[in-house]
Amino acid sequence: MSKFLPIAALFCCTALLQGAEEKSERGMTRLQRQVRHELVMLPYYGVFDNLVYSVQQDGTVVLKGQVTRPTLKSSAENVVKDIEGVSKVVNDIEVLPLSPNDDNLRFALYRAIYGHTQLNRYAMQAVPSIHIIVRNGHATLEGVAANSGDRNVAEIQAKGVSGVFSVTNNLRVEEKQ
Repeated sequence: MSKFLPIAALFCCTALLQGAEEKSERGMTRLQRQVRHELVMLPYYGVFDNLVYSVQQDGTVVLKGQVTRPTLKSSAENVVKDIEGVSKVVNDIEVLPLSPNDDNLRFALYRAIYGHTQLNRYAMQAVPSIHIIVRNGHATLEGVAANSGDRNVAEIQAKGVSGVFSVTNNLRVEEKQ
């Protein structure tokens, strides 16, 4: 009977470890949702900004992306560092250069993309899922489209805007569950 004790103890420890891993994964998922919520709720976060983040096992949050306002970069870091479970914040957000030409292109791209009948439903969201990033006349589309047709129409509309040197389409297609 004593031969089986170590095996029973092993099963018990394995079950405890699996429970701890599941709890840890739930904690990570909670932390990721909370970081996303705080970033989306930033008052000046909009369609011309792109915030991306990752949460590491040790509680470190890495912020990336591009913003049009320096205050948005610091605000993103400040709201994330106050979340319970965040041990450290690495802020690699790029502040886009000030440029009246880029500002004009942003608005022209917005009108071209969200003015299209197939895409105007995206503009109804609090923070539209298609983000328009303009740096020195070069446009990048970031975010999520509902389907590949919308993704392609957004790219075609952006490429039709006069004054845009290039368009990079990084839109992901929403996964159906």
